[in-house]
Amino acid sequence: MPHVITSPCIGTKDQACTEVCPVECIYDAGDMFLIHPDECIDCGACVPACPVSAIFPEEDVPAGEESFIARNREHFGL
Repeated sequence: MPHVITSPCIGTKDQACTEVCPVECIYDAGDMFLIHPDECIDCGACVPACPVSAIFPEEDVPAGEESFIARNREHFGL
């Protein structure tokens, strides 16, 4: 399962996650970053790099943040 960036990223966009991603699957989506679900290799390198704890494996996205799963997919036309 790919990783998903959730609401704490909105307005923060620290870029620490993009610097550690080995496949460069994290993209600027305007107000936040999003992870391309088909490009993510599920390595988890971005999780500890995120200063606002906004990144989760898709199956572990917290309650109330599930809309970000769809937002990631829609942004990339999936």
